[in-house]
Amino acid sequence: MANNKNKSQAGTDIQKVRQQNQQSNQGQNAEFAAETNAAEVRQQNQQSQAKKGQQQQ
Repeated sequence: MANNKNKSQAGTDIQKVRQQNQQSNQGQNAEFAAETNAAEVRQQNQQSQAKKGQQQQ
């Protein structure tokens, strides 16, 4: 078998798979970002850190 850097051993087109993964991830990340309230997440993280600090004392 010729050494082709664009194909896996199984013959998969690596560049095509990377492109498909990138497109798939963009859709998922956009959906996730649309459902996430960053300010609320920050507040929850701060509360969690405060509770950790109280438990360690």
